[in-house]
Amino acid sequence: MGSQQYGIDIETADRIAKEVAEAVEAGVEMCLVIGGGNIFRGLSGAAKGMDRAAADYMGMLATVMNALAMQTALEQIGVQTRVQSAIPMTTVCEPYIRRRATRHMEKGRVVIFAAGTGNPFFTTDTAAALRAAEMGCDALFKGTQVDGVYSDDPRTNPDAERYEQLDYLDVLTRDLKVMDASAVTLMRENAIPIVVFNIHEQGGLAKVLSGQGVCTMIGKMKPPADA
Repeated sequence: MGSQQYGIDIETADRIAKEVAEAVEAGVEMCLVIGGGNIFRGLSGAAKGMDRAAADYMGMLATVMNALAMQTALEQIGVQTRVQSAIPMTTVCEPYIRRRATRHMEKGRVVIFAAGTGNPFFTTDTAAALRAAEMGCDALFKGTQVDGVYSDDPRTNPDAERYEQLDYLDVLTRDLKVMDASAVTLMRENAIPIVVFNIHEQGGLAKVLSGQGVCTMIGKMKPPADA
């Protein structure tokens, strides 16, 4: 939503699309999981008295809107994409089929996963971790509001400590609020590292993909097969 209070900021979507395009041009196979908090948050809706399952489904539908916006931004600059939704809606996008998604990525397309896991009570973090495991990803990159994982919110606590490297158990035992526990546990079980970086930094994605950007690494990257 950029600097707006609500909705989709086209300039922000275009900037992120350009960064994804740069990664694709560099030869990286990418899939994206997009949240919907700029439109509707299930937890906040439930907190206001709405049924939690209904609120979560509304949040999942919001992610489909964002996924279609990102698809448009990417295809306008020549990047082939496919949107796959965990909630079937075949008139606007493909249903989520793992083998089909893998094939799209092999052909150089960016696959955008929408509607979370398709189930209420699961966060976008968990959906991202699940898709990363299913796709056999080398790493899960999480774009956030700050440049890594801190001991506290650096926007409200100037003394918060920033971490360069963490183990999965560090995140769980210290109750660090970077991702929910189920997502971190799933990445730990599949030995997939989590890289946390600032989504707002210009060129930030390309930098962290090349190993030069400011970020926090949770877990360890696997060495290349030919190393």
